[in-house]
Amino acid sequence: MILPIYIYGHPVLRKEAKDIEPQNYPNLKELIENMFETMYAADGIGLAGPQVGLEDRIFVVDLSPLADEEHPEFKDFKKAFINAHIIEREGELDAVEEGCLSIPGIHEKVPREEEIRIRYLDENLQPHDETFSGFRARVIQHEYDHVDGILFVDKISPLRKRMVKSKLANMEKGKVSCDYKIRTVK
Repeated sequence: MILPIYIYGHPVLRKEAKDIEPQNYPNLKELIENMFETMYAADGIGLAGPQVGLEDRIFVVDLSPLADEEHPEFKDFKKAFINAHIIEREGELDAVEEGCLSIPGIHEKVPREEEIRIRYLDENLQPHDETFSGFRARVIQHEYDHVDGILFVDKISPLRKRMVKSKLANMEKGKVSCDYKIRTVK
């Protein structure tokens, strides 16, 4: 089932998500399937619980649509992250352009560390402690920020933030158009 994606300005995007008790979440597998389906319908590569109105610490990532001759390592990179917590961030900050399904039409350079170590449960509730680097680390950090109530526009330069201020204000007023199902505050 395709869920509506919550747009910039909605309060759920600013709340810090809570760890979930998987045994108290009988529809967890269905939720994960719905999140992937919603993400695909919006042509995304990541989607977090707050983006679909949940205050739960869960996000999904699928880089396989980006797999090609240059990036064959993305071919099978499809994961659900439940109760994820980044343990370490390392490396130089590198600013690369990002976009977000909750902030349509805005793409800005965001500085992020090049490597992370993260603990999480997968969709089968198996625990993992893994290190990711490069683009995988960037995408995971972007989605991880969502479960901490942080949006990528919070990390851009003050000058760039002023330049997108009116677009963000319009989103807060519900003035936004997307090719996918959305929910605004208005």
